[in-house]
Amino acid sequence: MPASSALRRSFAVLAALPLLTLAACGYGSQAKDDGTAKVAAGAKKIDGLDTVKIGYFGNLTHGTALVGMQKGFFQKALGATKVDPAIFNAGPSEIEALNSGSLDIGWIGPSPAINGYVKSQGKNLRIIGGSASGGVKLVVNPDKIKSLKDVKGKRIATPQLGNTQDVAFLNWAADQGWKIDPQSGKGDVTVVRSDNKVTPDAYKSGSVDGAWVPEPTASKLVAEGGKVLLDEASLWPDKKFVITNIIVRQEFLKKHPKVVEAVLKASVQTNKWINANPDAAKAAANEQLATDSGKALPADVLDPAWKSIRFTDDPLASTLNTEAEHAVKAGLLQKPDLKGIYDLAPLNKVLKAEGEPTVDDAGLGVK
Repeated sequence: MPASSALRRSFAVLAALPLLTLAACGYGSQAKDDGTAKVAAGAKKIDGLDTVKIGYFGNLTHGTALVGMQKGFFQKALGATKVDPAIFNAGPSEIEALNSGSLDIGWIGPSPAINGYVKSQGKNLRIIGGSASGGVKLVVNPDKIKSLKDVKGKRIATPQLGNTQDVAFLNWAADQGWKIDPQSGKGDVTVVRSDNKVTPDAYKSGSVDGAWVPEPTASKLVAEGGKVLLDEASLWPDKKFVITNIIVRQEFLKKHPKVVEAVLKASVQTNKWINANPDAAKAAANEQLATDSGKALPADVLDPAWKSIRFTDDPLASTLNTEAEHAVKAGLLQKPDLKGIYDLAPLNKVLKAEGEPTVDDAGLGVK
């Protein structure tokens, strides 16, 4: 149903609110230089550019960026144009960095991408590629919740008001016939907006009864005794839905198309390597997490989390449109015009050169 103007305003504002990053430093904390992304001798700058600012989250659903950084795929593709990485903890802060020009390209979830595109009236960002599908679960306390119907009346955490998982949970709850105020989170289920970093502690303390969260937070809850009640992939056709996209500032794409193409080439090559070497890729992603945050994931969290994520170059555009419809249905967004949110021409050029099948924008590409 259409959102009220107040809800629309609050949802738009949400897309611009800076949240704490892993190091609470500016828009995004800088990744530590671990020596794996050195510029090759004799390499040349692309488009004459000194650096390209690339953002991503310290989540396994951003595994393409993690592995690409750790294994040096991005720096190799960019030659002497230095990769300048920044790690974010939430989509709105990454969108603000993109809007301000302090970020050029980023890995991000679908809801922040939609919000950012709508808020700028389609003038600032483009989705230029896919990265991952899946990796989102409803994990609950098995002593309090034994079936899906038992979720009613309980306290369920989501990462943030209006974020991808928050929208997904509100949509699922509505499908159960439950009523929840999208802003306060109060209703037949109490939705507790909780940062992924603190949700496991909230679960252990009993202040929440479960959470609809991405990996590795879901597997962290399982390690604390939680039970997976629902894998979001089961709700989607072919069990595929976009969880991570690649976005770019439109101005940057226009001025530096070869740099964008190089980053996409590195992403495609990284995904290919991940899918051919899943164990080595899992280890590389964990190494980069340790480099970025100072702490690697234990095997009982890393292993199940990695298995639930599918890495793909396809942005799964039709599912992005569906996720936008879910936000409208939840009362968090007025029906948006997403025509032009995608520009997949650079990616399809790379895919053809790599001998891979091209991907579709579901009619939402640039005119």
